[in-house]
This record gives sequence, C-alpha cells and structure tokens, in this order.
Amino acid sequence: MTQPFHLGWFLQGSSVQAWGEPWTGAIGRDWRVPELFCDLGRALERACFDYVLIEDSSYIGESFGGSRQIYLENGIAVPRQDPSVIATLMTAATSRIGIVPTLSTFAYPPYLLARLVATLDQVSGGRIGWNMVTGSSDYAAMNYGLPGMPDHDLRYDMADEYMAAVNSLWDSWEPGAVLADTASGILVDHTKVHAADFKGKWFTTRGPLNSGPCVQGRPVIAQAGGSPRGKRFAALHADTVVASVKGAAGMRAYRDDVRAHAVAQGRNPDHIKILFLVSPVLGETMEEAQLRRRQRQARAEAQVPLMLAHFGKITNIDFGKMDMDAPVNTMHLTTNGHQQSLDEFKRFAGTRSLREAMLSYRGNPGSVELTGTPDAVAGQMAEAMQEAGGDGFLLSLNDVSRRSVAEVADGLVPALQARGLVRRAYAHDQFRDNLLEF
Repeated sequence: MTQPFHLGWFLQGSSVQAWGEPWTGAIGRDWRVPELFCDLGRALERACFDYVLIEDSSYIGESFGGSRQIYLENGIAVPRQDPSVIATLMTAATSRIGIVPTLSTFAYPPYLLARLVATLDQVSGGRIGWNMVTGSSDYAAMNYGLPGMPDHDLRYDMADEYMAAVNSLWDSWEPGAVLADTASGILVDHTKVHAADFKGKWFTTRGPLNSGPCVQGRPVIAQAGGSPRGKRFAALHADTVVASVKGAAGMRAYRDDVRAHAVAQGRNPDHIKILFLVSPVLGETMEEAQLRRRQRQARAEAQVPLMLAHFGKITNIDFGKMDMDAPVNTMHLTTNGHQQSLDEFKRFAGTRSLREAMLSYRGNPGSVELTGTPDAVAGQMAEAMQEAGGDGFLLSLNDVSRRSVAEVADGLVPALQARGLVRRAYAHDQFRDNLLEF
C-alpha cells in the first residue's frame, strides 16, 4: 500500500494571471484585493493541504521581441504584488495551512528578510515558510540597482552564505528566551539573546533580531533547485523542494539524487519533502475530463507565443527572434536564468520544432498527466507516487478560480482520502511538524 503523501499548491503570484481563462469572473478588475487567494487558502486548509507556495518575480518581462507588449497585454506574470503582503492576508484567513511566500536573496538584506519572515511566523502561529530563490533575471537585478545577476553557480555560493547569515539571526534568540514572568517582572532573559556578528565574503550582519524568535525556531525552507548545483543547495538547506521533471522515472531519479546529496552533506533525507508539480484535469466522467483536456490543448495551441514569452522570461532568451518551425536541437540555447528548466526542455524537445516542443511541454504541464474522474486521478497519483518513491504533489493550475479550487478540494481530495493517500486532519499546529508527520 502506498503511504500517505503530501499536497501543496503552487500559486502564481497574482490572481490576475487567471485572466482570460474560463470561470474566472471579473478577475481583471478584482485582482487588487486578493480575496480569491484568501478563499483558496480556506478551501485548501479544509482539504488539509500542507502549504500554499506564492510564486513571485519582481520585474516585467521584455525578453520576447525585446518588448514588454506581449507580457502586459496578456497578463504574463504581471501585475505582481508583494508576496509578503499577500502571505499576511492569507495567514489571517486561515489557521493551520502553511503559507510560503517567495523572497529573493538579491532583493533583501539578510537582516530585513530574517526579521520579516520571523514576524510572519509569529503572527501566523508558526505556519510560515520561505521559498528561497537567488533570482535569475538581469532586469530584476537592475530594479534593485545592480548591474545584473552573477553567474548561475556563483549565485548559489552566495546563497549558501546568505543562509548562514539569516540562520545566525534566527538563532540569536535561544529557546525559552521569552519569560513573560510577571512575578519577577522580567519579559526576556537577556542571557539567551545573542549578537549574530556574522561576517562573510558577501554578507555581514550584526544582530540580534529585535523582532524576537520564530515560533518554529526557523521557518520552513522551500527551494526549487533543479540544476546540479541547485540540487546540492536544496539538499543542504531545504525542508521541501519544488520539482518539475517529466515522467515517473524522472521523478524517482530526481528524488534519489537530492536524497543522495542530503546524505553526503550529513542530513537525514527523510527531512526533505520533494513535491512534484502536476496539473490535473478533472471531470464527473472520464469523457468529460478528456473533453476538458482537449479544450485546454486547443487553447494552448493558440497560445504558443505566450508560452514562449513566459519561458523566455525565466530563461532570459528571446524566442521571438527564432523560427518556431526549426528543430530545437539545431538551436544554441543557453541561460544564466532557470538552468534546470531549459535543460529539461531541451531534453524533452529532442528533434521536435520549437512550436511543437513548447506546445507539448507547456501545453501538458506537470510531471505526469492526470486526467479523469476524481477517483481515477487519485489512482493515477497513487501509481506515480509509488513509482517515484515519494513525497507528494504540488498542484499548479493556470485557471485558478473558485470552481477549479473546489474541484480539487471537494472532489479530488476526498477521493485521495478515501484511498488513505492523504491526511484527513492536521496532526499538529505548526507547519514543519505537519510536513514531517509522514
């Protein structure tokens, strides 16, 4: 029998990104107040999801044809609101589910980030994670006064030091430092609060944090390392890993690789939960589900330029200059951006044309195809998880609406629960404890 697995939701950084998709209502006007995201958090908490990860980027794309036009006209990763604000509102609307904003190491000095995340962890009662990203775009770097991004692997070297800096700040308050002892009149035991005095090659911070400690000690760290260097980083620092690889065999190979890196660096691999991106298509009958997949595919065929624009945004490649009917294996594609995404795409594409490869790659998103009734999809997820070896799935839908969320929370999840594949109730109050439950 397949042991229970974890569920997360990969949430595009603004609800306006659902604009133009079916059943999304007046989101083009309503996105400024993220009530949709708060409703999503409540629904997924009812379904006992481990967490919601709020994806982010802090620049407007202009990689496609050297213009911002396609991005702005079609709402491709724009507008984006600050994820820490959205996370605050989502934690206020929920009480058990983990909330994981994306925050970039190049955009936040270590002290600012450590204080912000510690505060979020406090006000949420120990339910905050941090999706640790190093950044990938020169445009984003320039928004913060930098000339551009360092080389890919150097960014991870710097991130190792950044993690040491923020950890020293979170550790500047020992457990039990807050006494709140009315008899003695002492609020904080001063002997249990220490300066960090961290001095590295790239980052320096004095400390201690003045915000007080994280409820969890340290926040849950999420990471999406897919390159060889990224996987080593994730294996050292992450509590949960976002993975996007095609096929159950690829899922197993990826998981085995991260776990081997964890062991080599002295960590218990069972403390790292790897969740694979999927995008299920559900229907009351198999015929309805297959029709909906065909409809999604038809929409995708008309959106290949938009897919290429988005892929170009994260890889810093101008696909607008390229012949969409030329074979991918004849193109010289390199990136200082999302290296694993490009490598995975090139392996997937082979001799196919750019148009065909992008349609197949992005038109059928996720590590495995999931189509059918809730019970059928639950069975498909069980098979894929058994073959991959664990640890769970991160659902990602372009058409985020109250309807699509309800189909998952009130349709798919009960089918998974009936098979004993996911939890029926939270066992713990805090995020990390629930993540380590199984």
